[in-house]
Amino acid sequence: MGIPMSKISESNMRFHGVIPEKKADSHSQITLDVVFGDSKNYRKEKLTFAIMDFHSAYHAILVKPAYARFMGRLCYVYLKLKMPGPRGVITVTGNRQRAEECLQKGSKIADEQMVAVEMQEYHKNADPSDLLRAKKPALESTF
Repeated sequence: MGIPMSKISESNMRFHGVIPEKKADSHSQITLDVVFGDSKNYRKEKLTFAIMDFHSAYHAILVKPAYARFMGRLCYVYLKLKMPGPRGVITVTGNRQRAEECLQKGSKIADEQMVAVEMQEYHKNADPSDLLRAKKPALESTF
């Protein structure tokens, strides 16, 4: 994004539920001006974003404190975010096709993470000597 490293500060924020069965730690954060609306009716606030080191379909996720700061009301069904502006209601409309792409990509990433978690559990609990031992003697095999 071309943001100088001097704008990034340390963080100790922790998220749960982003990566299945794992916690995600943020080691840094950045505060940016966020603007909603157009040149005639807009809202501008400073929001702090956690910088995370994990794969996601999204570049940024606004959470409840961000909506509270803008006094925004989100409707997932219609992909609309509405908030008061100096000259009336500001409406931000999402892109349904892009939302579907993010959902599919996010599901794929979550599946990959779950496979990795399951493999770690398997390797933790599996006995390597059990893997090499045949279940039946070779002479009794019908194969």
